Amino acid sequence: MLFDHCAECRRCCNTEQGQAPLEITLTATESDRIGEFCVDGDCQYLGKSGCTMGQDKPFSCTLYPLSYNPNSRSFSFDTECPLMPVYFEQLSSPSSEASLHLAQVSKQIEKLEKLDPEFLQTNYEIDIDYFDLKKLPKKPLTRSASK
Repeated sequence: MLFDHCAECRRCCNTEQGQAPLEITLTATESDRIGEFCVDGDCQYLGKSGCTMGQDKPFSCTLYPLSYNPNSRSFSFDTECPLMPVYFEQLSSPSSEASLHLAQVSKQIEKLEKLDPEFLQTNYEIDIDYFDLKKLPKKPLTRSASK
């Protein structure tokens, strides 16, 4: 499975010594539930087999290794994530783990565009400052007629 490698790599769940802490952007709902969340060293929720938060992890963590630009409605990928070549390759198959991940986060983003657009903008600003991003070879989200 594509994301099974994440428990071994752990790049997204820690910062190296001397590296600035990574602020995990939270939606308004997550902020009410979690408070603040910053990774400085190993993430406090990083267990031996990956994230211990399971389905309750912040959306910005679920979105990773993608970053979403709310201005262009396009996705980029953190080039330092070793899954990038496989993820890009899998996008050609609609039933692949990468395509399903992209569809899942796209659906959540469409909700957040209406409910919490500030989260999307703040998350993107942190991402472009922190990660080395490469544009995802997929078309941007289209604007829905209800917007």
